[in-house]
Amino acid sequence: MAGSFVTDLADEIDRVRSYRVFGRVTAVLGLLVECAGLQGVLGIGGRCAIPSASGHEIICEVVGFRNDRALLMPFDSLEGVALGSRVMVINTDPVIYPDESWLGRVIDAFGQPIDGKGPLGTGNHGYLLRGRPPPAHTRDRVGGKVDLGVRALNTFITCCVGQRMGIFSASGVGKSVLLSMMARFTSADVSVIGLVGERGREVQEFLQDDLGEEGLKRSVVVVATSDQSALMRRQSAYLTLTCAEYFRDRARDVLCLMDSVTRFAMAQREIGLTAGEPPASRGYTPSVFAELPKLLERAGPGAGRGSVTGLFTVLVEGDDHNEPVSDAVRGILDGHVVMERAIAERGRFPAINVLRSISRTMPNCNDEAQNVLIDRARSLMATYRDMEEMIRLGAYRPGTSAEVDEAIQYNPALEEFLRQDLSESSNLEQGYEELAQLLGMAAP
Repeated sequence: MAGSFVTDLADEIDRVRSYRVFGRVTAVLGLLVECAGLQGVLGIGGRCAIPSASGHEIICEVVGFRNDRALLMPFDSLEGVALGSRVMVINTDPVIYPDESWLGRVIDAFGQPIDGKGPLGTGNHGYLLRGRPPPAHTRDRVGGKVDLGVRALNTFITCCVGQRMGIFSASGVGKSVLLSMMARFTSADVSVIGLVGERGREVQEFLQDDLGEEGLKRSVVVVATSDQSALMRRQSAYLTLTCAEYFRDRARDVLCLMDSVTRFAMAQREIGLTAGEPPASRGYTPSVFAELPKLLERAGPGAGRGSVTGLFTVLVEGDDHNEPVSDAVRGILDGHVVMERAIAERGRFPAINVLRSISRTMPNCNDEAQNVLIDRARSLMATYRDMEEMIRLGAYRPGTSAEVDEAIQYNPALEEFLRQDLSESSNLEQGYEELAQLLGMAAP
């Protein structure tokens, strides 16, 4: 332990420069600052500070280069920056120092507390904000089932320890509330929740009403609101995964919840377009599709210790589940949960379409009796869905098909089974037992 601390300390000392490097502002174009005099000193992702006329320093990040000039984007407003303003290099590899005392706290994208509960503790080991996942050949396989506390997910879309899943939904269908239920009821040791580009007025509602005091006790919440800069919104996603990696390295099973990956992609698009990157698919720049796997791959099993189980919401534009970000994320993750507005409109929450959702690890983590039970329920729901329009229009005559009659008989009970109150918790065993009783089958 002492040797590790000495090594970490030596690494940090090596990062400290024995001299300061300065450049000068040569142009400001919208949100982009051109800076001269930093050739060979800074790379992409490096940080600078520009003093403003009001006296405070504006932190900027290097997003590109053009004609021997570094292109900087600010984390805050550029008001007060003048032509020729001094630019001071801060660091080239942004690092944070997470600590156990961060549990129960709400922090911003810089890792600073915003909950009014005093300063945060500082850990001994620095973690790079843009860390890399463990090498694929050193990672463990996904573990046993993780209890998410939500009946529909536990039974029909079972998630394993270290799995990564997407929650695909349009706005206003209940993604955030579903995340809060999982944070409160999960069997995971720690929850790390990233609210990326969240509406400012909803943050306190989420913390007090949805997450609650009990849920917050074992959670770290990272917040970047929609009015903050694209860099802040993007960095909040990086910080969320960094905090999850910290607790994973302490042999914890972490549930990492992020709302939403789409807002992360939009922030990266804004950064790329500002830096002069050409738009590609629906205005998204190529760097968006390069950054998505780098972010999402950081979740997963650890290398012999701990895990990060990731659930990432994806905001589908216009209910189009095949738009570019949704399509890219679905190909990276290990399953997807589809929430539909039509289900929410008829009053069933959570509004999960079980038939369109899938967990790629589920068949292997279930025993044979559980798979038979789930297949039976899915078959009944699929039969009812195929004939739903005719049934509602009164065009189907009872007795025409025994399978359809059976599906009609069980449909109300299955719909009630999928319904769950926000304050209600349901564990894995309860879900299988209730479903087996509903279908008149032996409990697995």
